[in-house]
Amino acid sequence: MEMERDFHMANGEGDTSYAKNSTHQRKALLETKPVLEEAVRDVYMDLPNPTILTVVDLGCSSGENTLLFVSNVLAAIRCHGDKLPRGNQLVELQFFLNDLPGNDFNHVFQSLQRFKESMAVIPSKREERRPPFYIAGLPSSYYTKLLPRQSVHLFHSSYCLHWRSQLPDELVGKAGMYLNKENIYIAKSTPPHVVKLYQEQFQKDMLLFLKLRYEELVVGGQMVLTFLGRKDEDVYTGAMSHLYGLLAQSMETLVQEGLVKREKLDAFNLPFYGPSVDEVNDIVKASGQFDINHIKLFESNWDPHDKSEGDDPLHDPLRSGKNVAKTLRAVMEPLFVSHFGESIINRLFDKFAYNVAAHLEREKTKYSIIVLSLKRK
Repeated sequence: MEMERDFHMANGEGDTSYAKNSTHQRKALLETKPVLEEAVRDVYMDLPNPTILTVVDLGCSSGENTLLFVSNVLAAIRCHGDKLPRGNQLVELQFFLNDLPGNDFNHVFQSLQRFKESMAVIPSKREERRPPFYIAGLPSSYYTKLLPRQSVHLFHSSYCLHWRSQLPDELVGKAGMYLNKENIYIAKSTPPHVVKLYQEQFQKDMLLFLKLRYEELVVGGQMVLTFLGRKDEDVYTGAMSHLYGLLAQSMETLVQEGLVKREKLDAFNLPFYGPSVDEVNDIVKASGQFDINHIKLFESNWDPHDKSEGDDPLHDPLRSGKNVAKTLRAVMEPLFVSHFGESIINRLFDKFAYNVAAHLEREKTKYSIIVLSLKRK
């Protein structure tokens, strides 16, 4: 599996596209908006006069959420636009939208004109002056150097950093033996040494990520990072292990039906790791390059359209199962197509929707999401 080649969200605007099935990600942007506003305010207040504020969205993907982030930053700047004695000098904003080369950048920039037109109709009072802004694409992995040293004021990333740069090479053992058979992520039957491989890959990736961003941020620059994690320290528990266990169970059905070869399933693992809050804290402290402004875990229902609170049983688990399957398919389909081929995708996610519905009928389950705000030392 080559992440830069094989990994991207489902393109276009069709029924199974990411653009039409990214409600979870939108909810996370709304949930973390106050943290983003605080970071924008802090970097804005520290700017010299006049200057350019450079903002980078890592793993921007495509669809409305990409430009919702831009809109949120502009709104935060408007709120603080008169708090510095700049006279008539407005700060200019440079946005870089980053993702892997396979991302649907065409969709992003086709949406940009509509976005600018919608911004133009917003009344522009003096106290809500909108700064000039410029948007450019930046196709590359955020596990590589992206921009010149000390050139960025704010990095943002939402629903991305749970993805690893690659699978651990050691997942294939001696003589081609697969070490995590019948699983596609960490499950109850995953051996401890395989769990350790996932954890070591997470640590390696995150330390590299922090080092690269430290070099690119100005002194005092900030990052707001939101990603999937887990609530408990026990790595075998958590919503993602349950969810991907149901997906592996669905793949097992296709093996039994003769649609997928056993070896193909045994060879497939997701390049993913959902850390605990303590693991994240430890990594940031180990890097020694950032102060933690804010770290918090919040939860979100598996079904993005389920607005109920608490753990009450779902009224329509079948519908929720379909909703969960559509949102996950929008993220996972390209990876599964690259490994298993396109012919099994509809059958796979139909079976997955059924398995999720059966699970949700017994137990309402939620994603655990970590929001982390950092300041460069």
